[in-house]
Amino acid sequence: MFRNCCFDMGDNFKQDVNNTMNNNVNCVNQQNMGMPSCPPIYECPQERCCHREFHHEVQHVIPVNTRIMNHHIIHHTYVPMFTCCEENDCTNVYDNKCCL
Repeated sequence: MFRNCCFDMGDNFKQDVNNTMNNNVNCVNQQNMGMPSCPPIYECPQERCCHREFHHEVQHVIPVNTRIMNHHIIHHTYVPMFTCCEENDCTNVYDNKCCL
């Protein structure tokens, strides 16, 4: 809410009001316009309040690490490997016994 009043309502304010009223009585007529010329009346100060918003974008750095886990799974299979061996047996047969 807005009120038009002075902050100091003491003796200085009353004295200022009396001086202003006395000055208004002593106004001098302007010769070319025929209107009285009076000193300005100073009103109590008014205050305007302007609300302003400032939006700022602030970056937040979040480090994200990606860890790759390589799992080596070894399946053991058994394949039979067949071998073959051969033995040769030699037998000497002498039918002619001539040289013995």
